[in-house]
Amino acid sequence: RADLANRYFRSSWEANWARYLNWLASLHEIWGWEYEPQTFEFVEIKKGTRFYTPDFKVYEKNGTYVFHEVKGYMDDKSRVKLERMAKYYPQEKIILIDAPQYKAVARKVRRLIAGWEISAKHST
Repeated sequence: RADLANRYFRSSWEANWARYLNWLASLHEIWGWEYEPQTFEFVEIKKGTRFYTPDFKVYEKNGTYVFHEVKGYMDDKSRVKLERMAKYYPQEKIILIDAPQYKAVARKVRRLIAGWEISAKHST
């Protein structure tokens, strides 16, 4: 993925979301973004899911940030992580990019953004 500075992403959806965020930044809709820059620990939890790393930290034009979590499907472990984030870090805003939202964005922008990947499993 030379268009993304050969950065590693866990899925084609995450790579495409990075392309989308780059596109938004080029339009000055956002200031920028980072991929998995921060991990949160649930110190009160002794068993099970104790850490969560959101996919993207997106910097807004007003100087604030939000996290974007790209999920093609929601498994129990992912659901627990998001629930624990809401409980232990309520000040952190997380936007879930689920399959319907991802596909809606993809339909609108995939022809506008060079390098957009279309996988057979997750066709948009």
